[in-house]
Amino acid sequence: MRKAPATLVGAAIIAGAAFWILSKPQPLTDAELSGLSAGDATRGETLFWAGGCASCHAGKDTEGDDKLKLGGGHRLVTAAGTFVTPNISSDAGSGIGDWSGADFANAMLRGISPSGAHLYPAYPYTSYARMSVADIADLWAFMKTLPAVSQPNEGNELSFPFSISRGIGLWKLVYMRPEIDITPEPTEEKIARGRYLVEGPGHCGECHTPRTAAGYGGIDYSRWLSGGPAPEGDGRVPNITPSDDGIGSWSEADISYYLETGLTPEYDSVGGSMVSVQQNMAKLPAADREAIAAYLKWIYPVTGDGS
Repeated sequence: MRKAPATLVGAAIIAGAAFWILSKPQPLTDAELSGLSAGDATRGETLFWAGGCASCHAGKDTEGDDKLKLGGGHRLVTAAGTFVTPNISSDAGSGIGDWSGADFANAMLRGISPSGAHLYPAYPYTSYARMSVADIADLWAFMKTLPAVSQPNEGNELSFPFSISRGIGLWKLVYMRPEIDITPEPTEEKIARGRYLVEGPGHCGECHTPRTAAGYGGIDYSRWLSGGPAPEGDGRVPNITPSDDGIGSWSEADISYYLETGLTPEYDSVGGSMVSVQQNMAKLPAADREAIAAYLKWIYPVTGDGS
């Protein structure tokens, strides 16, 4: 009878050690970071708009140059609690002005903060992880040109167990996928470019794909881009696969025009959270919008129920 408590304590120690080891942050290696260069800010600007940085980190309803003031402060209400987007301006005090290129690369590609803590996947690094190190260097070069915003960060308001950020390490083991093998490898350069933009910096799947029932926040890749509940619980995000209940009736030109102007083939206007996304897409080169359109017509059609 006396052995039972000792056995339980031993099992708890083993379980705790396993949790600590498996959840350990895995930063980029020196070999991976060797691809970081000085970067090209001009190319980085394209990635900035493709990545939608201003949508979450600039002030609400800002326009023009104010979209480049990335003080954060947006409150994202989810089932796990409320996430508050941080200041990612070049301010050294409250922003990321004192980060190194390696710090930025680890945040983007591994979801790890400069202090070595796991970042929450409300920040879509699960998609950014598919970006190349060279593109991260270009984006970082552009970020450093943006104005400093002195605005203190607010903490997240999360319920247990989501408040334990170390547990995100286990979540990453299950759900982070550097590659998506749901479609054949594209042979056309245009489609390959669109695939990179959609699956990587554009992080379209984060909102347009439903989540799995097993575990909070896992993308259901079997229903890739088929729509689902809005992340903040208000309405639904549409199906953007070439199915009958998606955008199957849209041509590549229709999709490209929508991304440029916000007008559908029926001349309805873009609405909701997609407004800022479309405004970002409008700043991309026309060839990139056309590449996104080609990719969206190339993927497998999936109906809203996953069939």
